[in-house]
Amino acid sequence: MISHSVRVATLAAALLAIPGLHAAEVAGVTIDEKIKVGNSELVLNGAGLRSKVFIKVYVGALYVTQKSGSPAGLLDAPGARRMSLRLLRDIDSDTLYGALRDGLKDNNSETDLVALKSAIDQFAEIMKKIGNARSGDTVAIDFTAEGVAVSFNGEVRGKVANVPFARALLKVWLGDHPVDASLKKALLGS
Repeated sequence: MISHSVRVATLAAALLAIPGLHAAEVAGVTIDEKIKVGNSELVLNGAGLRSKVFIKVYVGALYVTQKSGSPAGLLDAPGARRMSLRLLRDIDSDTLYGALRDGLKDNNSETDLVALKSAIDQFAEIMKKIGNARSGDTVAIDFTAEGVAVSFNGEVRGKVANVPFARALLKVWLGDHPVDASLKKALLGS
């Protein structure tokens, strides 16, 4: 007769062997397959490493209500989305915001940027108030029906109520000239 603990251990091992139930791992960072943002349950669309000149900067993970391999589909998705950045090195807020600002410029027209100036300035203030971030810290950017919300280590730091800005910011990772082409591919689940 098989003991209860052996049956439980066998069942647990079988469940862990089922793909998709356990988290992914990128550059030593464990990535959850599902997260809850507000009232929405989001699934991992993809995750990858952002590096710059051989330096590991962060692990990015994109969560969505419905998986898609299409940048346009993700940019225009009506549901909630989250871009999570788990830092792999210490970084000051000016450097982090500077990279995001450059990504905005590389993926949006000058006309769009002028129209979004007030939202971009508001976002810059939120990022600057975060201050210096350390390796292991997490910046989460939630894309909602109202715009963008920024959290740092789980604490909401500010919101930008501007839907066109949310789309423009998500282009930093999913646009035609992403901050990191291999990261874009990974975020798309490729």
